[in-house]
Amino acid sequence: MFHKEGYRIIAVTFIIVAAVFLAAHYFVSTTWLKYSLWGIGFVFLILILQFFRNPQRNFKPNDKIVLSPVDGKVVVIEEVFEPEYFKDQRLMISVFMSPINVHVTRYPVGGKILYSKYHPGKYLVAWHPKASLENERTTVVVDSKEFGPVLFRQIAGALAKRIVNYAQEGQTAQQTTDSGFIKFGSRVDVYLPVGTPVTVALNQVVKGGLSVLAGEG
Repeated sequence: MFHKEGYRIIAVTFIIVAAVFLAAHYFVSTTWLKYSLWGIGFVFLILILQFFRNPQRNFKPNDKIVLSPVDGKVVVIEEVFEPEYFKDQRLMISVFMSPINVHVTRYPVGGKILYSKYHPGKYLVAWHPKASLENERTTVVVDSKEFGPVLFRQIAGALAKRIVNYAQEGQTAQQTTDSGFIKFGSRVDVYLPVGTPVTVALNQVVKGGLSVLAGEG
């Protein structure tokens, strides 16, 4: 199963790879070069299919917990000043995604969407300290029953060149449903009230919509 954001790219990739296969078959006489081109085309196709995969999962929404919005590895757990929406101290949990992770972004909590904004920007590596303020990014705030307003921010990385954000202010978000997609590597920061019980550790691998980041559920 593949995410809708990948349909066009997957179709174009199939056409390109098919063209490479045919060209190599009819116009390349050197055996090792022909098989090398076929191998490169096949590997490229597999990488694209893997990137846009959207595996079916048994999601269980729970208002008392904050779920990871994406697949990846927890790289930051710390109190920081959030300058865009809250303008005060917040507990930030950052999840870094490599190009081989599932890149669907899911709502970590459910509730009314209070804020949704896109920011154009740079493409620094996702773990760069200034990435959250200077890279292309989107900021979404959802008013949850248990935690109050929860902010999560999609941040483009060095390879990510497009962020897709479905969140619209005034709508009701359902926990674990799609909130967007980031193409080709990035990170997502989640901002919670200071003092929220954290249930993950640094370098822990998490899965979007399944792994619990915080809460007492």
